[in-house]
Amino acid sequence: MSIKYTLDGVEILAEPGETILSSATRAGIEIPTLCFSKETAIYGACGVCVVEVEGVPKLLRACSAIPRDGYVVHTDTERVVRARKVAFELLFSDHTGDCRGPCKLNCPAMTDCQKYVKEIANKDYKAAIETIYSAFPFPASIGRVCPHPCEDACRRQMVEEPLSIAFLKMFAADKILGSEDQYVIPVEPDSGKSVAIVGGGPAGLTAAYFLRRYGHAVTIYDQMPKMGGMLRYGIPEYRLPKAVLDQEIKIIENAGVVLKNNVKLGKDFTFDALRTEYDAVLLAIGAWTSSPMHVTGEDLDGVIGGIDFLEKLGLGEKPLLGKNVAVCGGGNTAMDCCRTAVRLGAENVYVVYRRTRNEMPAADVEIEEAIEEGVQFKFLTNPNEFYGENGHVTGMILQKMELGEPDASGRRRPVPIEGATEDIKIDNVLMAIGQVANCEGVEGVELSKKGTIVCDEMTFRTNIDNVFAAGDVTNKGAGIAIAAIAEAQKAAFCINDYLEGDEVRYKKPYFVTRDDVTEEEFADRPKEARAKMPGLSPEERKDNFKPIYFGFTEEQAVAEAKRCLECGCHDYYDCRLIKYGNWYDIQPEKYPGEVHNRPIQQVAKVITQNPDKCVLCGLCYRTCSQVVGKDYIGLYNRGFATIVNPMVPKEAAAGFCSTCLKCVEVCPTGALKSEIPVCRKVSI
Repeated sequence: MSIKYTLDGVEILAEPGETILSSATRAGIEIPTLCFSKETAIYGACGVCVVEVEGVPKLLRACSAIPRDGYVVHTDTERVVRARKVAFELLFSDHTGDCRGPCKLNCPAMTDCQKYVKEIANKDYKAAIETIYSAFPFPASIGRVCPHPCEDACRRQMVEEPLSIAFLKMFAADKILGSEDQYVIPVEPDSGKSVAIVGGGPAGLTAAYFLRRYGHAVTIYDQMPKMGGMLRYGIPEYRLPKAVLDQEIKIIENAGVVLKNNVKLGKDFTFDALRTEYDAVLLAIGAWTSSPMHVTGEDLDGVIGGIDFLEKLGLGEKPLLGKNVAVCGGGNTAMDCCRTAVRLGAENVYVVYRRTRNEMPAADVEIEEAIEEGVQFKFLTNPNEFYGENGHVTGMILQKMELGEPDASGRRRPVPIEGATEDIKIDNVLMAIGQVANCEGVEGVELSKKGTIVCDEMTFRTNIDNVFAAGDVTNKGAGIAIAAIAEAQKAAFCINDYLEGDEVRYKKPYFVTRDDVTEEEFADRPKEARAKMPGLSPEERKDNFKPIYFGFTEEQAVAEAKRCLECGCHDYYDCRLIKYGNWYDIQPEKYPGEVHNRPIQQVAKVITQNPDKCVLCGLCYRTCSQVVGKDYIGLYNRGFATIVNPMVPKEAAAGFCSTCLKCVEVCPTGALKSEIPVCRKVSI
């Protein structure tokens, strides 16, 4: 006869002998567990399945507790949450490894670089694009222009050179864009909710992409003739062909996003009208104004903001420059300006930068290619004064600098050398020291002292109820495109929750990471040169705007992808420990103490074991003994030194284990790994 009880307000019918855990699972209610499987005897090792029963003084382990008629069971009381949290924190306090690769963790948009690189290595380019699209919708464009912080963190540089992650992204995207098998954005059923986005740059388009995926009606309003924002009007054609950008924007439009161009906020439509007409509004208007330098003479004709200069180019104009052009700044915008000046015919192009090359934020490849094209770098100099004749700039006085103590950015502060100056003759100055936002037309929205929109960094909400903001216009101001994309990705998540009636703050996932990796760990890896991107020579490229890169060949891309060290855990997507750990606000650092540091070992021909990922749940050896009928795995030692130690390589065991793989299937944390793919499953 069935037993009737309630679990979190839901009536549950349990069969005789069923536990709270198994009957709840059958009813579709998930209770965390790491050590339970219905195919093995009850073990109760992990302690994370505890529940509270009204009238019972102690917490019960759901995996072993048999329900009784009339039981009222709770899985989310303060007492239960506290007990589970402590259990998980203790498990994590001695669980070492890398949940995700450092490439992903260093990407602002948390793109799963390791996964799509692996898919490229396997020639599964459609899967690679789907992986990238789970993070953002511009793989071909961002693959060309991103300064790739992922590569800065790549551990392959401990062998020789980091992976060419960005160009691999570009390769996979171009492969799909050039095929008949185009990517189609999956869209959930219409929600009946609508969102207006002001700004069609990388942030606005990314937010639109995700909000449309959620099923909302999305309209983007943009003042420029075409969508793309700084990707279109701030990056020259030789770096990002606009036909490529057009293809990626078309994919977003095909998903049902409405694009409205040549409409200006405050002129063609009002902020108040949007707030009334739409359920939510996202402000993603970017930062389109070049930062002033506050240098005498910067109001002279011929002194131009770097962004203004590039914008004109993006609109199809060819700004007239003299023979001698100076670019002030050390970022990627400065590199775009100086290399564009070369292409427009300037004979002498100088980059004026107040620190040394080591401190330049621009990507190394940009600096190298600029030097190849004839750009001259004046390091440790800073504009002191622009002067001119008849209102037009004709020269500048540079203050020579030296490096002092580090500033807030960690870079050594440039200090003027008293009396040391240099005078150079110039016809134009391009100021590329930064960008600021222009928030005209958003009356009532709180602005910072810098003129950016103030929004909550966890919900992206402004001081107005249904108004959100993301990208270069928010809080800290302008940054790289992938950072604006990352904000938009999170903002879309929060807007979706808002539209569904929830107030959910974005929470960064918890990951286990290693900070003790050394070159010695990779000493046995053969050195393989990083793939060199084929492209135009300096002479072929410096007098035109043709795309400078040809793209990897398939052979190059696959070989480059295979250089990946696969740092992140192979079992991340199926790891129950990290899944459940993220249900709670865990803080394992509260439990300092000795941490194991044991080597990964080969335990069978195709199986390796990482004992430092093992949580001693016992599923592997219990499955081996009770399900398979073998005793090839066991517990060894006692207390803190306890370890699951496979008895292989005994000859009989080694051969059998290489075909069975049941222990790998049931491991909840990725402590066991097989070279042969397995379906990871546990019957609960």
